[in-house]
Amino acid sequence: MSHTIREKTKLLNRVRRIRGQVEAVERALEQELGCADVLHLVAAVRGAINGLMAEVMEDHIRLHVVDPARERNSERAESAQELIEVVHAYLK
Repeated sequence: MSHTIREKTKLLNRVRRIRGQVEAVERALEQELGCADVLHLVAAVRGAINGLMAEVMEDHIRLHVVDPARERNSERAESAQELIEVVHAYLK
């Protein structure tokens, strides 16, 4: 079973929250709010999208490449854990 299917409810809830954030950007633009307010909202959306991307990528690595928790003390496990940490750092 694919990790996106197994985690479907959690991922869909995140996407729905992101949709709400995007709708807030739309409302801000319609109400002609200041650019600083709009930029804050856009930054929040970007952070939420990056969080979703990091979660899906981490699950992908753990399921399709190697799960460091199951394959301990190997070079592959260490490399997978390093990759997961890099993904999280890059997408912060």
